[in-house]
Amino acid sequence: MNLAQAVGHKWMLSFGGTEIPADVQETIAQQTIAGVTLYRALNVKNPAQVRELIASLQRAARESNQPPLLVAVDQETGTLFAIPHTTPFPGNLALAATRDASLAERMAYAVGRELAAMGVNINLAPVCDVIVNPQNSAVGARSFGEDVNVVSRMVSAYVKGLQRAGVAATAKHFPGHGDTDLDSHYGVPIVNHDAARLRAIEFPPFRAAIEAGARLVLTAHLALPRLDSQADLPATLSPYILKDILRGELGFRGVIITDAMDMQAISQDRGMIVDSITAAAAGIDVMLSGPRQAGSTLMYDSILQAAQRNLISAAEMQTSAARIVELKTWCAQNQMLDLAVVNCAEHNALADEIAARSITLVRDETKQLPLQLASGARVLVIVPTPQDLTPADTSSYERVALADALRAQHPCVDEIVLPIDPSASDIAALREKFSAYEKIIIGTLNATQHAGQAALVRAALNENSDTIIVALRMPYDLQCFPHAPTFLCTYSIQSPSLRALARVLFGHAHAQGKLPVSIPDLYPL
Repeated sequence: MNLAQAVGHKWMLSFGGTEIPADVQETIAQQTIAGVTLYRALNVKNPAQVRELIASLQRAARESNQPPLLVAVDQETGTLFAIPHTTPFPGNLALAATRDASLAERMAYAVGRELAAMGVNINLAPVCDVIVNPQNSAVGARSFGEDVNVVSRMVSAYVKGLQRAGVAATAKHFPGHGDTDLDSHYGVPIVNHDAARLRAIEFPPFRAAIEAGARLVLTAHLALPRLDSQADLPATLSPYILKDILRGELGFRGVIITDAMDMQAISQDRGMIVDSITAAAAGIDVMLSGPRQAGSTLMYDSILQAAQRNLISAAEMQTSAARIVELKTWCAQNQMLDLAVVNCAEHNALADEIAARSITLVRDETKQLPLQLASGARVLVIVPTPQDLTPADTSSYERVALADALRAQHPCVDEIVLPIDPSASDIAALREKFSAYEKIIIGTLNATQHAGQAALVRAALNENSDTIIVALRMPYDLQCFPHAPTFLCTYSIQSPSLRALARVLFGHAHAQGKLPVSIPDLYPL
């Protein structure tokens, strides 16, 4: 292929619209591209619409004599669903609580089948980050937990299951985003660990993904000053991290793709010209356009001009393009399934199984469980309104239907929905109600970052000792109210997890899950 075609293979474009826009049609007609990334906020209504959109994109590629396009989404499940109305799987941290890698493989296979039915051929998953920092909301429940061996087993199983369904797996965020307290959407996180620590904790899940055959690895926009002498250089731009570590030490031979290039850890606007060229020279195969770069050609134009001026090796561009063509060939051999597989009964039964085996009873010091209530006993449920805690989060599309799940077990359940960070006046308005209920159940969402949730829990416990706390996302919430007598974890606000919780609370099932992370100063792993 000529140089323009080779460089075109490095560009994963994004666009706005739920149908193929005219300018994208024109771009595909005029030049080779790697493919497209679809984003929920930009491109997605439902599975049928996604299938038709992708069919239009592939038809445009065929008409311009291009190989089939790569089509990627972030269908991690749990807290991140690129496509709604799919099976509501609880997600990675819930899987880790089961300790059962076979469930991870089965879930990944089901996710892959649903994506294949829509024409998606790349899932930007699994997350391989080992979550060891309670302040890391950017990763949080997207991780398979804190135990590197558990994470590695889960990652390996996930890769095998997803690719058995014909969808390419993407190990992310290399070299490991688990010990950061800054979201790379907003700046450059610093991971200040030496090579020995990184090889012991951060690298093993990526090695497991590579050994399982992962077709892609996605880079993190974070700096590792004790690994790379260029102290503030994000891994995405580091030839040492990509070529020496990922290619050399870990032996990865597939496609290296960036995290979204519209994140603030990467230079934007005119600075994107330099960073795009730097990334290509460092060994990146595919540049992933973020949602804020819809319609932009800046990365492609910059890299092409740099290659034409011999600032980037033309031979490396050809080698990189060959890897992408190989990935396209692998994706093209897999057949599209019927849409009936999406959100089917079999997959929902699997989601229920994962949820049932993940619910974790951390403590029940006052022996409140199982609940034994008279038929007219009143129960109050208080839950927060979900918000996206990072741009890689779709929780704001969800509703915490805990009260509905509890009403299936007991008829007299009242519900109060509060802001994710309730104010002092919100809490004051509830104080007189607490004593009127025989039981209070409060759900929390990252209470460590929302002081109002912690204040609400403490107020409820002061007024009514018959209060049960449920962490709906991260177990770290217990740090905010360490004297709470009864504390459980669901790791998810998806409906299967809430139904499983209700069954545990009322004694129709046992809590089988084990904490996948430690709770500092309270519960070590």
